[in-house]
Amino acid sequence: MLKMTAKALVCAVSLGLAGLAHAADPIVIKFSHVVAEHTPKGQGALLFKKLAEERLPGKVEVEVYPNSSLFGDGKEMEALLLGDVQLIAPSLAKFEHYSKPIQIFDLPFLFDDIEAVDRFQKGPVGQELLASMEDKGITGLGYWHNGLKQLSANKPLRTPRDARGLKFRVQASAVLDEQFKALRANPRKMSFGEVYQGLQTGVVNGAENPYSNIYSQKMHEVQKYITESNHGLLDYMVITNTKFWNGLPEDVRTELRNIMDEVTVEVNLHAEAINQRDKQAIIDSGRSEIITLTKEQRDQWRDQVKPVWKKFEQEIGAERIKAAEAANQQ
Repeated sequence: MLKMTAKALVCAVSLGLAGLAHAADPIVIKFSHVVAEHTPKGQGALLFKKLAEERLPGKVEVEVYPNSSLFGDGKEMEALLLGDVQLIAPSLAKFEHYSKPIQIFDLPFLFDDIEAVDRFQKGPVGQELLASMEDKGITGLGYWHNGLKQLSANKPLRTPRDARGLKFRVQASAVLDEQFKALRANPRKMSFGEVYQGLQTGVVNGAENPYSNIYSQKMHEVQKYITESNHGLLDYMVITNTKFWNGLPEDVRTELRNIMDEVTVEVNLHAEAINQRDKQAIIDSGRSEIITLTKEQRDQWRDQVKPVWKKFEQEIGAERIKAAEAANQQ
């Protein structure tokens, strides 16, 4: 009887120690994204990992998976909702099925510059949109800039007429579909990881991206011309699974929120510098010619696609669009 009691005691102690060891295991946060590590989003993910592991040693471990190495942009949202990944940063165009008003960020020629984007995102409407998907199990943690988009093609695009009949790669966004239809071009939905091959093989003739995406994915090697249109925004929303986020210990969640806020500031400060660096690298490569539009030419493009605003006004909300326009004047 004594032997059995001792054995039971040993088992109980072992189980207790195992339980303590298990309790001490760090919280693993998988951060999956679809771009290269030297892009603004790639750098932001690495900085988040560095600061989280420095400030929460032993409590949090962040695993970063760049370049669609864990999930492509067609699967990452599903993976987040299933709990297979804890952090992703999809482009804002990916949220139309979860929150129609977020489509505001896809409206062409809405923002004059990235400073106007900043003012809008930090304002009440921008913050409302960040929290607009809680009921869908998605918690927004911050907006990360990638930059304003440029048009690329294998023919020079100086006026809207030049885009007619071309096949442009677009994200799965109703607004972006209508943008290219307004130009009498043909939008083709395609995941980001397939764009280079699509351009190379002629499945699509053109695309729209910030310079950092064009350069990091080598699109300038298969596109002869880049028109500096600054016509739209390609930003990301860093999101997490609401159930996962709310289930974190309060001290861990608070510190991770502080870190995310800090990283967001850094990403957004450096995004424009990265785009300008990559623009110069494209120029230096001699592989693609950058076309600068005159004010009159840019106005022609804007006038051609402006009806898209009206088409989505009801879904987005006229007051939200007015708030975005007002951000240009501040």
